[in-house]
Amino acid sequence: MIKVHILYPNQAGVRFDMAYYCDRHMPMVQARIGEACTGFTVDAGLAGAAPGQPAPYVAVGTLLVTSLEAFGAAMAQHGAEIMGDISNYTDAQPVLQISEVKVG
Repeated sequence: MIKVHILYPNQAGVRFDMAYYCDRHMPMVQARIGEACTGFTVDAGLAGAAPGQPAPYVAVGTLLVTSLEAFGAAMAQHGAEIMGDISNYTDAQPVLQISEVKVG
């Protein structure tokens, strides 16, 4: 099992449509990955480490996927559509991290 984390940096003036991301983008991504995507989560940044500090990320999406190979295959087939949808909800440049789940 892997997790694909999509982190959206919280910069001054960043545009992020949370409703679109939760209700349209992430379900579309899950559908394109198919059965290999067993679920997803979306977190909205609230705060940083110090009192009064803004969250470093405005949002973090996480996809639960059965394998790196399945994710790669889905992105090879549907990546252009998935990446092309980003401008519909944000002007932030997403940062990806793919992790192997060790404890779940």
